[in-house]
This record gives sequence, C-alpha cells and structure tokens, in this order.
Amino acid sequence: MSLLTIEGLRKGYRLPDGSERLVLDVPAFTLAEKAQVALRGSSGSGKTTLLHCIAGILRPDAGTVEVAGTNVAALSEGKRDAFRARHIGYVFQTFNLLQGYSALENVELGMFFGRGADVRRATELLTSLGLGDRLHDQPSQLSAGQQQRVALARALANQPELVLADEPTGNLDADRAGEALDLIRDTCTQHGAALLLVSHDPAALAHFDEVVDLAAINHAAKVANSAGGTATRGATDASAGSATDGSAS
Repeated sequence: MSLLTIEGLRKGYRLPDGSERLVLDVPAFTLAEKAQVALRGSSGSGKTTLLHCIAGILRPDAGTVEVAGTNVAALSEGKRDAFRARHIGYVFQTFNLLQGYSALENVELGMFFGRGADVRRATELLTSLGLGDRLHDQPSQLSAGQQQRVALARALANQPELVLADEPTGNLDADRAGEALDLIRDTCTQHGAALLLVSHDPAALAHFDEVVDLAAINHAAKVANSAGGTATRGATDASAGSATDGSAS
C-alpha cells in the first residue's frame, strides 16, 4: 500500500530577471509503507525542494502530494505544519537543533508541536540511540555524530509514518557517515516508519537496496542536466515512477 503518492507536482522560482526556473516537474512517484528508498541527485537538482514539498514546508505550484491519505499540498500553512508534526519526521543535513536547549529539550520541543511532550518517550529514544548519558548536554557540547542522533530522535519522537532525510551524512566523516546511515535505517525499521533519503554521495547510496535517479522522476532535472551536458542515466532497477518495497536486508 502506498504511503506517499505524488501526481503532477510542479514547483518553480522567479529569478531576478523576471523569468521563472522550473525546479520540480514530477508526473508521478509512489513510496510504499515502511519502504526505504534513496533518491540520487546532484547539487541543484531539486532534492531539497522535493522533500520540502512532501513535508509541507513549501506548497507546490501544481499537483498533489498525498501522505497517509491526506493531500498535503491542499492544506493551509498552519494545517501543513500540524500535519508534518504528527506524521512526518525530518532529518536535516545541518541538524537544525536549537542552541541553548539540551538534547532532551530539543526532542521534547519537537513533540510539543505534534502529539504532546512526553519526557519518558524522549528519554527512551535518546537512550536507545546511545545518548542516555548526554540528555542534558547542549548541541555545542556534542559531536556532529551525536547531534545527528538527537536530530534522529526528534524526527521519530511523534511516531511518524514517514521520515525524510536530506543529505543526513553531509557533515560527518566517512566512518561516522556509514554508522549513521545504518542507525537511521535500523531505527526507522524498528519504529515502522518509511524512509525517503536524498543524497549525491555514492557511499551513502550504497547502503540502500533501492536507489532512484531523481532525473528519472523529475523532468525538470532531466532537462537541466541535458542542457548542461550531464544527463543522469538511470542506474537502478526501480521503476521511474514508483518505489515500492526497498526495505533493507
């Protein structure tokens, strides 16, 4: 059963000269419940914009983005925020932790906007991620790898059906990056959440059984790549319009 269904998604930006740059043109894409899929795309290919449209951070210019039976694109900004807090976890490349707040408080604040703060669950999540002795440390007192674990705990705090990860290992060294990816995938599996990760890093993508080229589903990226002479060739056995059961072995 599809957890995420995208149809006719388009998003563009107006440039200073008055012209418009089309960033997303996704005719169709689906992601099954509990699936784990990586999207491969170079810088500027629309990866982050796509995740933002799925999460409801941005509203697309056209099309539908249905998550767990709700068309996120049709909701008002306030309702998109509320829906995201309850149903979608987001792991940012830069972690986006609140400085001045402890690891535990960062997770609790994320819960406050969703199902309500639950100190016990927040503590259990952080402890399960190896941060039981760092609950009261602030982000500046944590390593990059530890900060990412806090961000993962926050993303899972409201028991989302879908976790989105935007270049989550971009600020980690190679050894830590591999560990972090395994942790993200294993934790999503344990909590029954689907995972959609975007990256340009071959090492990160190698951790996934199902990898889809963004250019295969985003016609705007395909056109941009062709114009630049760097058209991305599809290198996966996933279909261009669906990602169904990419669970890890």
